[in-house]
Amino acid sequence: MTKLALSDEILMKIDKPARYIGNELNSVCKNKDEVSIRFAMCFPDVYEIGMSHLGIQILYDMFNKRDDVWCERVYSPWPDLHKIMKEENIPLFCLESQEPVKNMDFLGITIQYEMCYTNILQILDLSQIPLLAADRDDTVPIVIGGGPCTYNPEPIADFFDLFYMGEGEVVYDRMLDLYQEMKRAGRSRREFLHEAAKIPGIYVPSLYQVEYKEDGTIASFTPVDEEIPATVTKQLVMDMTDAVYPEKPVVPFIKATQDRVVLEIQRGCIRGCRFCQAGMVYRPVREKNIERLKALATQMIEATGYEEISLSSLSSSDYSSLEELVNFLIDECRERRVNISLPSLRIDAFSLDVMSKVQDIKKSSLTFAPEAGSQRLRDVINKGLTEEVILNGAQMAFEGGWNKVKFYFMLGLPTETEADMRAIAELANETAARYYDTVPKEKRNGRCQITISTSFFVPKPFTPFQWARMYPPEDYIGRAKVVNDTVKEQLNKKSIKYNWHEADVTVLEGVLARGDRKIGQAILKVYEKGGIFDAWSEYFDYQRWLDAFAECGIDPDFYTMRERSMDEIFPWDFIDTGVTKEFLKREWNNAMKETVTPNCRMRCSGCGVKKFGGGVCYEN
Repeated sequence: MTKLALSDEILMKIDKPARYIGNELNSVCKNKDEVSIRFAMCFPDVYEIGMSHLGIQILYDMFNKRDDVWCERVYSPWPDLHKIMKEENIPLFCLESQEPVKNMDFLGITIQYEMCYTNILQILDLSQIPLLAADRDDTVPIVIGGGPCTYNPEPIADFFDLFYMGEGEVVYDRMLDLYQEMKRAGRSRREFLHEAAKIPGIYVPSLYQVEYKEDGTIASFTPVDEEIPATVTKQLVMDMTDAVYPEKPVVPFIKATQDRVVLEIQRGCIRGCRFCQAGMVYRPVREKNIERLKALATQMIEATGYEEISLSSLSSSDYSSLEELVNFLIDECRERRVNISLPSLRIDAFSLDVMSKVQDIKKSSLTFAPEAGSQRLRDVINKGLTEEVILNGAQMAFEGGWNKVKFYFMLGLPTETEADMRAIAELANETAARYYDTVPKEKRNGRCQITISTSFFVPKPFTPFQWARMYPPEDYIGRAKVVNDTVKEQLNKKSIKYNWHEADVTVLEGVLARGDRKIGQAILKVYEKGGIFDAWSEYFDYQRWLDAFAECGIDPDFYTMRERSMDEIFPWDFIDTGVTKEFLKREWNNAMKETVTPNCRMRCSGCGVKKFGGGVCYEN
């Protein structure tokens, strides 16, 4: 076994030392002298969160299939170990070899949510890699960013050597081959980055210049020379069936957040919700062949020993062979005594029938995501759900033996009125009424429980709502109070529980989601003030962020509160996701007119992604 980077004395002092020792089932160890590229794959959050991320598992498997590459994993040390590593000058290390990250050729960081930005700096700092890309030389790894937050990489652009736009299975091999070739030729870091920028999907921030207008908006965004493309196009896997997928995923020593086998059945979504970034940037829908999925399910269960398997998709109900797949899994999992988790299902007769077979209805609850309480606002956001569909779905669930329902909503959506806020509580009341009106007393499993949760809307890049404004934290709290007070007015208030999200976190997320390069100096300042694990409420300090913005001369309201003009250049406009800005503008205007756009199977709306070819892109 590899010698551990941490002493027994340190491991005894910290919480959950198994986070740091590696050697898990299905992890990959190679002879470092027999590979020419070493790649540290990082999730900038604690081990239990990072080990639940499917994207890293896919790339880890893909890279390690190459004989010339050894891909290892690294996660953010929890604050207790962070403190010790700083005090004792212990460099951050990879789990497999227990060697310092700074000895690797690449450090790849997947960026799943904005609130982990300070943890990116923690990773670099503990790895003893200069925080700013401009300060790095040929002795430290190339730092790569990937994941959904790279659809606006500008707030963190100064910390990365390059970004990979899109799905990693496509051109990573080409980039690694280029690195190997240039490494053998003795070429410099700067020369490699210049050549890598010519590969589709690769964005090298240092090779682009930003000019600003007097009002603070962007005047121009241009490459430094004509060899560098002005537009960076996202990369997509068009053949999901034959795409690489981990048949033997790594199994953690301690319970991960998603402690199960994950079976990805498709990518993309046909629904077109106007607030949803994933639904826009992962277009078009691409399904994995049913026979491939059956084989993968069996292989992964056998290779891991997990007692649960989950389907992964933005909208599992839209998978064309769902019924056949689910029936196969029910038979297979019953034989193996494995549970089935079926997220992202619409609540209809088929789904309820399936869930009644795979869930213990006495313990489980069903989840609906209407997102808005009123029909008017659901039309604005293009949710495609009517109140009757929601209530009928709940009624079928009640008649099937469920008595717990969870509703997810957003507050602060464009055009929202007080009537829309009150409608959230009123919909919960109507749902409870369906239970008491339709389920005979002798068949009830006690009182029904309707839990409503509201988050606050954050406009994201590449959505029709990217032009929307936000509101101050006190405004969001006021909206939550309207919902809370309305719940108390309802006839079935004893059956309704209400939870709401933190408002200040929402506002900060909005700044980071739509910010430009100027925001990077504030992120750096927050880290210097001790900010890490901002995604964890016990470590989040909003005042620390406000102080950093003030010290850097940044007005956060500029990024959140103001209305944006239709012709403004956004920090992310140089990225081509396939979905055109003209389509997004059209959808914004449809939202303002409360006009519903049919889903992709009903009618093609001309969003632009047909140019990628393949996939399930529906014609008129």
